[in-house]
Amino acid sequence: MRSLFVIFAVFFLQFIDKMGSERICLSANALEMREKRGILIDDFDFEVSPIYLDSIRRMGGKIMHTSRWMNGATIEANKDIINAINHCSFVDTCYLTRTDSISFGTHSLSLRKRTSESTPQALSSIASSTNQLALYNLLPLHQLGHKGKGIRIGITDGGFYNADKWEVLPKQQCLGYADLTDDEDDFFGSTGNHGALCLSTILGSTKDYMGAATEAEYFLFRTEEHATESPKEIDNWIAAIEMADSLGSHIVSTSLGYTTLDNQTMNYAYADMNGRTSRGAQAAIIAARKGILLVVAVGNDGNKNWHYLSTPADADSIISVGAVNVAGEVAAFSSYGPSADGRVKPEVCAVGSGTALINPANNETINGNGTSFACPLIAGMAACLWSAMPQASNIEIRERIIRSANCYAQPHEQYGYGIPNAWLAYTSATSDLPNNLYPSPYTKLIQNGKLYIQHNNQLYNILGSKIQ
Repeated sequence: MRSLFVIFAVFFLQFIDKMGSERICLSANALEMREKRGILIDDFDFEVSPIYLDSIRRMGGKIMHTSRWMNGATIEANKDIINAINHCSFVDTCYLTRTDSISFGTHSLSLRKRTSESTPQALSSIASSTNQLALYNLLPLHQLGHKGKGIRIGITDGGFYNADKWEVLPKQQCLGYADLTDDEDDFFGSTGNHGALCLSTILGSTKDYMGAATEAEYFLFRTEEHATESPKEIDNWIAAIEMADSLGSHIVSTSLGYTTLDNQTMNYAYADMNGRTSRGAQAAIIAARKGILLVVAVGNDGNKNWHYLSTPADADSIISVGAVNVAGEVAAFSSYGPSADGRVKPEVCAVGSGTALINPANNETINGNGTSFACPLIAGMAACLWSAMPQASNIEIRERIIRSANCYAQPHEQYGYGIPNAWLAYTSATSDLPNNLYPSPYTKLIQNGKLYIQHNNQLYNILGSKIQ
């Protein structure tokens, strides 16, 4: 008889409250943004209980991440330790997120390498950086000098090969980077170039290439683990989003998504693509509430049996992005919705078939395929629009982009609301844009009671002082 033996595993623990939490996890930039947007400090901004974390450490659990939004911690522990921790009165829920060592008798299961969702190839005649920006009419904003200046973009991915030495990037605009994985590879070394390729569409510049928002500032976050596909990577991603929020980011571009996992019992079903089941989707909604515009690749399964979107692209109040070619024709591989609760997905499309990219190995312009590359193009467009309209909120920028799209009046199953028009989004008065966008921002947040954490029922002003 074969027996399953797990040496160590990774778990997410959700706590019952934030006992002893006093520290607000926001930088000066983030506080300034909250003040400008009129966003009050609330319990989501307070650290996870240090008392509970100390208890977990004393019991032998290794804390990998904490999440102030999910009110919990990602920990590594063996069977005995997690059983003891799970019986603590302060633990509300315990989720298995990754098994690190699994054996069936004498036979071991090896963790698979994740294949990239995007495929670079030699440059063809169908794409250039200019015509892919022209498709959504971004060049007039560039001509007015709006190239993302003053906007901070967080980019989450699995590898940023050579981005620290890459002369095509404005390195003085890189405000920092963080590795949220437990891989030991060099951040800018052998972890792959997927993130660098995505980065080039926003900030790359050569004599033959122009990114969408070359004057934006940026943070880099590595969240995708090299060898596995597990819910733990969603925890990594949430940690990155919370860090981006703490640092005062305006936009986060995410060319990642999750449906099928190494442990098939953890796979998501289509019914889960409802914007509120996965922790990633829950965190995405909170990010929107905190003033962040989250832009997410919808996925590359459009020509498969599973043709639906992935999470966190299913979240409300974000922009999920599908792929078209430079002629505006939808890519067969581009995933589509609707979400399980009937919302239009993707919201918009950009060039993700034959996308012009810069190769970080040799600075040559190449073409690549994937909604991964369409996503940062829309993030770059949003940065330019926001730099032109600095008083706007994330929700106004989102709505302007969506309402400017060519299929907004009659959304399409695969195109969503269609290809946005940056110039129209900028020049149209709010009253001139269609006003039937559904749903209202944050509507799903109130349906997730567990996300609301009591902190003596207090609200705080921008200085962290109680106001009620």
